[in-house]
Amino acid sequence: MTELTNSPRILVIILNYRTPQMTLRAAQAALADMEGMNAELVIVDNASGYGSAGILTREISERGWDQNNRVRLILSDTNGGFGAGNNIGFAAGMSDGSAPDYFYLLNSDAFPDKGCLPRLLQHLRDTPKAGFAGSHVRGEDNLDHTTAFRFTSIAGEFEGAARFGPITRLLRRSVVAPDLPTETARVDWVAGASVLIRGKMLEEIGHFDETFFLYFEETDLCKRGANAGWECWYLPHARVVHIGSVSTGMKTWERIPAYWYASRRHYFVKNHGRLYAAAAFLAKLAGGAIHTTRCALTGRPRQDPRGFYRDLMRFGLGLSLERPQQLSRRPVSEEKS
Repeated sequence: MTELTNSPRILVIILNYRTPQMTLRAAQAALADMEGMNAELVIVDNASGYGSAGILTREISERGWDQNNRVRLILSDTNGGFGAGNNIGFAAGMSDGSAPDYFYLLNSDAFPDKGCLPRLLQHLRDTPKAGFAGSHVRGEDNLDHTTAFRFTSIAGEFEGAARFGPITRLLRRSVVAPDLPTETARVDWVAGASVLIRGKMLEEIGHFDETFFLYFEETDLCKRGANAGWECWYLPHARVVHIGSVSTGMKTWERIPAYWYASRRHYFVKNHGRLYAAAAFLAKLAGGAIHTTRCALTGRPRQDPRGFYRDLMRFGLGLSLERPQQLSRRPVSEEKS
């Protein structure tokens, strides 16, 4: 018991939005990986409605997870998005009132393999300047998900939109989503589906910027960490299965919602200034024009969502997208059953 008490304190945070059964599955996988560690789990229900809170409360009690505060459920009054929901978890701390040494963010549709969290923890303990450690993420089809990135830039926006081999080779050092490292490596930022974060770093740089409703909030947090001298690492041997886009409904989007454009603009303006943001906007439009022209000439299907560049242009010019209903996320099929 003394050994466990003296080990690092870890708070696992799972954010639920209208996927209670999926969240319970993620919690069960996390609890199995937390075995033998000085760790607790907090589930933050992000104002789901649709009976989520009742399902989670009942299941946590019936499974005995609430014994010794192993699992706590926190109900948010509002849905402020991914960052705001996780900030509630950050603020909760350990059940005895102490501050965690590390926070592990796990998506509600992500399920750690045995040994994932211990590997992430060991890396942060062995690497004093590491503020983030992200895991390898794969789908249920066993295909890799890209979760390790470079910070986006003007050149990266142009390359990513153009999707043209000669341009990619010329700007290879600016590719935002390069091939995944096969060994543990430093990267600019990692996705928030499965990431261990050092508490000391958060005390220094602060929590998520709640201006971001969804998307770019992890990029911004890692950017602030990098600016303060903290490192971000990707660990391919710490692994999770991730279904992806369950609570956001992203896979069923016909068009990109307004909050994505808002988050993108806020990231560039906040971190680089308005002139840089404008240049990045123009670079993306220029790259998109190249891609659209090539597709028209070759007959290949375009790879952008319907109306993407029209909406990007309208949002960049400060015009309404006339789709205010997409500022909040829709319920998904799990809640309708």
